[in-house]
Amino acid sequence: MRYDNQLEPLQLIDCFIRFPPEHFQAFRGDDSTPFFVTDYNLLTTLELALQRKIRALPLYNYWRKYITPRTCFIGTTVSEYALLPSVIQANDWIATYKQKLAPNYPFLIIKDLPQTSPLLSNIENTRAAECIAAAKKQGFIIVEGQALAYVPINFSSVDEYLSRLSKTTRKGFRRKLKSRDALEISRISTGDKIFSDVKTINEFYSLYLNVFQQSEIHFDKLTRDFFSSMLQDAINSGIVMIYRHQGELIGYNICFVHEDKLIDKYVGFQYPAAREHNLYFVSWFENLQYALDHRLKFYVAGWTDPEVKKSLGADFTFTCHTVYIRNPFIRALLKPFAFLFERDVRAFEAVP
Repeated sequence: MRYDNQLEPLQLIDCFIRFPPEHFQAFRGDDSTPFFVTDYNLLTTLELALQRKIRALPLYNYWRKYITPRTCFIGTTVSEYALLPSVIQANDWIATYKQKLAPNYPFLIIKDLPQTSPLLSNIENTRAAECIAAAKKQGFIIVEGQALAYVPINFSSVDEYLSRLSKTTRKGFRRKLKSRDALEISRISTGDKIFSDVKTINEFYSLYLNVFQQSEIHFDKLTRDFFSSMLQDAINSGIVMIYRHQGELIGYNICFVHEDKLIDKYVGFQYPAAREHNLYFVSWFENLQYALDHRLKFYVAGWTDPEVKKSLGADFTFTCHTVYIRNPFIRALLKPFAFLFERDVRAFEAVP
């Protein structure tokens, strides 16, 4: 089957259902809609400065359980967008899942509905807009989501891409890209025999944890079983960009080719070597080169670090979340403050 809004191979969605992140439970509805349940800290998408102030309040570790309700999310954390069955009537679909799930959870969230995404068809964008409108009519609060970075492959070479950036930016990136000379770079497909080795899986998972632990947002911690299944799958169209220095693994990108797009999903870094060799920047341009080599139309670079990706020349498309709060008093209380949870939008609005 194929979902509307699907940018990833179906095998990755299946892997999420079988091996959900730590402390998650993942399911499929009767119409195959994927959803998951977890304890969700309501501070997760607040601006970092406000988060720090709240976490510094007296006895936070005691009362944080009251702002971490058991929450049901329609969607997945491995797909860029909420995945919708291709044949749905928006009002009926929203009503069905509201009736089925909302009574059981304090919060029901439809996660990452696209808003006129250039990565999707007109039909998919229309259906997503219908779902947003239907959710609003049925009492959901609309909260602006994250900024998804992407690069249209409308250039013939990386040099041409660099030429579109400012002179100062271009000079800085060329300096950082000299780090490639000291690196051994390889591209390996998922399902390769190297991923049948337990030590290799452990090493890759360890580098993923390095990145997760230094991240600002700790939401979905993927499991080793997920990594093992994903890397050993020979049919999910995965490509792993591997970076070594003097034979030592210091970083990788796990990407997926789906239809006409290269989807950048997971990264692992060995610190401090990855920083010393500018792997974040080197890997960006390696991924662009891969998209060029394979005549793809888009490089989809994910949700994190929008400011850095903007400096690298990325464009952005936004999503929204629709949030149903079971308790009508809390729903009325939180609705005026929905804007506080729209960190990416607020950050972009602040840029002159």
